[in-house]
Amino acid sequence: MPLDAQYARGGYEDLYDSETVSALKSHVGYLASPELEGRAPGSEGERAAAVYVTRILESYGVEVVSGHDGEPFGVKRPEGDTLTSRNVVGFVPGCDPELRERYVVVGARLDNLGTSLLVRDGETETKVFAGANGNASGLAVMLELSRLIATHAVACSRSVIFVAFGASTIGNAGSWYFLNRSFEKDAASIDAMVCLDMLGTGFSGFYGFTSSNTDMNTIAASLRGSLQPVFPEIVAAEPYPSDHRSFYAAKIPSILFTTGSYPEYNTWRDVPSILDYGWMERELEYIYSYTMALVTGPRPLFRPSSEASSKKPRDPGTVSYFDCDARPTFLGSATPDTFMKKWVYQYLRYPSDAVSEGVQGNVVVDFVIDEKGKVTDVRVRRGVDERLDAEAVRVIAASPSWKPGRKGGKKVRTELSVTVEFRLERKKK
Repeated sequence: MPLDAQYARGGYEDLYDSETVSALKSHVGYLASPELEGRAPGSEGERAAAVYVTRILESYGVEVVSGHDGEPFGVKRPEGDTLTSRNVVGFVPGCDPELRERYVVVGARLDNLGTSLLVRDGETETKVFAGANGNASGLAVMLELSRLIATHAVACSRSVIFVAFGASTIGNAGSWYFLNRSFEKDAASIDAMVCLDMLGTGFSGFYGFTSSNTDMNTIAASLRGSLQPVFPEIVAAEPYPSDHRSFYAAKIPSILFTTGSYPEYNTWRDVPSILDYGWMERELEYIYSYTMALVTGPRPLFRPSSEASSKKPRDPGTVSYFDCDARPTFLGSATPDTFMKKWVYQYLRYPSDAVSEGVQGNVVVDFVIDEKGKVTDVRVRRGVDERLDAEAVRVIAASPSWKPGRKGGKKVRTELSVTVEFRLERKKK
């Protein structure tokens, strides 16, 4: 098993690590190293991460079909230029003549936030958002899962595709590109998707989110009767918006495995030392069992979530953001991140009483951009606290006009969902 010894740092306790834990530490150590500078979309660090993922997949016997440094694609930036991100795609063929042309996709986010300048006491310093948990942890688990799948390939009925998605922090661009531009087969031949994002803090919880898909939940229930080192809590509320959303939008059954939010999320403190690799190994064993159930078992059917069906009915003529031919733009950018950075987080006010009580979390908000570009129908899909929910609705409802989306050459009402983060910084000792 190839390991990057330069990044397998630790003390004498590492001598007692299993082979898998050693590999997980090595993967995270490299992917979250300062040399990769936070793996921002389009950066040299993201490209280096793609090269690393490619090399490890190949060493594990996975056929890589995306070149030595990934399959490039363009993403338009708010500044008007286009950056080049990349996906890494690996393939393990199935052995059943009737099912080998059916696919299970396992994906993990490749990129993170990059670097940022921090001014402290009049001094400017560069901080690296290393993204050890977000999402070097998910990538590491995916790499070790690929090793297990490739080792037991003769037991695989369906074919398995492993994808490290680039530019996921820009509107899940990599997963959208894979489904709509890169995948040579009909997307309907993908029977299911497994998404791995932020898996390093299992001591605080391990979750599975299926959008309340009955068939996907049934697989989880069936594994309850097997010997597993850990079981996820199957939750009805989405813990984190990740690349599974692109597959759900394409009506492909999907499951997100995650350990959920954590205090260091999207900060420069998200470094390898915060991860629990023993928990990651246990999660890997469960995820392997779940994935093999998808690869060898009956095809799960797509079933819209009960949460989605309980929402306010969509008005006729309203389309999903992902289904627009030309997506709505805010300040010239079609990526929701620009709206969040340039408007929401500029004008968001953290309720003072919520601060004093230590209330924090992520509020998921749905809204519609009408044919005139006005923001309407703002409502909370998943809340945290009445005060935080109300503030998230307030700032989004007050948004300036957007350039409306288009479908079939006509302006349309477009539905969009964003996650508003309320996070308290820890006080310095």
